Amino acid sequence: MAATGNAFQLALVFFLLLIGLPVVEALDTGDALALLLAMFLSCIGLCACLGLYARKRNGEL
Repeated sequence: MAATGNAFQLALVFFLLLIGLPVVEALDTGDALALLLAMFLSCIGLCACLGLYARKRNGEL
């Protein structure tokens, strides 16, 4: 039950952060590529943090 509550809280935080961001329109190819690169790097960072958390939780570090 606690894991579900934590997941809900995490999703709520991400949702609130997304609401606070201004709406951005991709005006040209450079803006679209920068947005895709930022999304890709954010995903990689999130996966790295989740991997670090999992290793600490399993006692591997």
